[in-house]
Amino acid sequence: MKFSEFPKAVIKENVDYTVKEITNVIKRYGPRESGNSNCYATQKHIKKEMDTFCDETGFESYKMAPKAFLHFTKTVSITIILAVLVCLLLVYLNVFSGKGPSDFFIPQCIVGGVVLCGLLITMFEFLLYKQFCDVLYKKVEGHNFYAKRKPRGEVKRRIVISGHCDSAYEWRHTYYSKKLHIKALMGLLMGPTIACAFISVVVAVLTIIANFVDMGKFGSFLVNYSYYFHCLTALVMVTLFFFVDFKTISPGANDNLTGTYAAVCAIRMLDMAGVEFENTEVVAMITDGEEAGLRGCKQWAKDHKDEYVNSGVETAVLCVDTLCDLEYLNVYNRDMTGTVKHDKRFSQLVMDSAKDAGHNDLKFANVFFGSSDAAALTQGGITATCLAAMDPTPADYYHNRRDSYDRLVPEAIQTGYEVVLSTIFNFDEKGLGE
Repeated sequence: MKFSEFPKAVIKENVDYTVKEITNVIKRYGPRESGNSNCYATQKHIKKEMDTFCDETGFESYKMAPKAFLHFTKTVSITIILAVLVCLLLVYLNVFSGKGPSDFFIPQCIVGGVVLCGLLITMFEFLLYKQFCDVLYKKVEGHNFYAKRKPRGEVKRRIVISGHCDSAYEWRHTYYSKKLHIKALMGLLMGPTIACAFISVVVAVLTIIANFVDMGKFGSFLVNYSYYFHCLTALVMVTLFFFVDFKTISPGANDNLTGTYAAVCAIRMLDMAGVEFENTEVVAMITDGEEAGLRGCKQWAKDHKDEYVNSGVETAVLCVDTLCDLEYLNVYNRDMTGTVKHDKRFSQLVMDSAKDAGHNDLKFANVFFGSSDAAALTQGGITATCLAAMDPTPADYYHNRRDSYDRLVPEAIQTGYEVVLSTIFNFDEKGLGE
């Protein structure tokens, strides 16, 4: 069967089913912090549904630290603020008098070092998604759920549709951007924070040099007055401290129960239409821990690399993450703030499949701020790409309490489902190609 022959009524029924199920999940289980009981209960609820139309379902558990990914916003900001203020107080108490070329020499070294460490932690955690701080935080048990629809014959190809069911801690900047009618609030607050941190490091280095090298009036200015720029850095760090509200968790309707049910309904639709492939296995993968720094998918990639790469079964994973803002429905072939490039062949296959489904306005795009589960898979050596539809500015519901079932967009869900189905049919027919 080709996508053009697939019954449209089945797709429509599954979109309606998705809206009802997402509403039910949010009302019944509430927000789903990575690794908590609500997240696991949601996966078990999905398993009960999928047991009726899948050949195999199961869980794989792992350990993760949910707060390790974003808690640096608290520790880095408060450490920088304390370093600046305590050093300033000690200068005025003459503690550093005579202990260097100038009274501010040691404070410049301390603050410059603290800010640099803060930038490195931010880079490793938030930009590169390294498990840099996990050792410092309490671990909980997370779960990845999978469901398989096996082919009639030997498995020669495998396509995995993936979505994460955990939801995010609230980002105050995105929540208050709409309440304050300032769409660019995120950039207005975070931009100066990052810029001031970088400048503080440069200022500290130049000032330290100016204590030993004659730099004229500029050097004198640095030695005598540049420390006050660090006070500005400490001030803007207050916005970083209040960035994440760990007590409030998004309902996660769009991000990412829409992706979760894209995986569920991919198999459900095939079953309802009576589609059986000869040699292609279709897998739904529902991960936990995406909002904790891709922890679940990182573990899945580690555990399944040999199976997905070296078994002789051509395997590709399509991660679906947020189907809401239809005008931004794109194939994200670059990820993790542009540092990860997804498989070119599979990304092109998804793009061609979208066109086959009648959607010609998709583009290749870049997850320029943040990351998707697909990045963890690509980094793990597994063929993957990402399909998403979300305003990257970001959307008003992104990572906050507004992302509830009343914010769902059935038209965007249906379009995403059509692209997913078309991709499955094309992958079954021709695989990744050359």
